[in-house]
Amino acid sequence: MSLSPSDPSLNFKGLGMATVRNLKIKTSSCKRIVKEMHSYEKEVEREAAKTADMKERGADPYDLKQQENVLAESRMMIPDCRKRLEASLADLKGTLAELEEGNEKEGPEFEDARSTITEVEKLFQTTEA
Repeated sequence: MSLSPSDPSLNFKGLGMATVRNLKIKTSSCKRIVKEMHSYEKEVEREAAKTADMKERGADPYDLKQQENVLAESRMMIPDCRKRLEASLADLKGTLAELEEGNEKEGPEFEDARSTITEVEKLFQTTEA
């Protein structure tokens, strides 16, 4: 017995492994951007401390200006990361909702996606406060 693509028993509306795979990819993307954002936050702390130290020591004005530029560039990366994370989170939520509508709700990929969504939302709450 061979099944053709038009067979009603194959009526899964494009869901299945491809979308679960998309869910995994989008979850990983969110996690990666969170790591990137934390990395930039740490870099800003390091560079701010270095700038303050240079000011205390009365460093050469040119060197100090260069260091301030480095700090400013690092600070600019955080809002960029945040925007990308917001977009990635919305994408992940959409994919999860789509799968749940198709009655796919179980499995490690779903738990991972839900916990990532919760983690990112908490991160946004703490950074807004």
